[in-house]
Amino acid sequence: MGNDATVEVIEGRSGLWGALAGLIVAALIAVPLSASFAFATHPTTQQLFAGRLEEASTGGYVAFWWIVTLLLAALPFLVGFGVAKLSVRSLTIVGAIVALFVIAIMVLGQLFVF
Repeated sequence: MGNDATVEVIEGRSGLWGALAGLIVAALIAVPLSASFAFATHPTTQQLFAGRLEEASTGGYVAFWWIVTLLLAALPFLVGFGVAKLSVRSLTIVGAIVALFVIAIMVLGQLFVF
């Protein structure tokens, strides 16, 4: 029975470490998150970007910034979950999700920006 109590204490602490890691990541991405949200909700900001981004369609511009916003908003939760679980499987899942988001942003960037 002593091992069960030890496991519960360790799981509780790992959850707190995950929450702390998520909070730190949220603080680090607060400014880029608010900027990407502003770009996503105000399509007239497209004129701020010179070159090809200015020539992109309005729908593509807004979709690109919404995907960036969703990625940034999900990042603290993914980091917190990964730190709380700290298993190979959970870290692989979190890494795969982040990689899919990065690939989606790159594809949309290529389609609508370049």
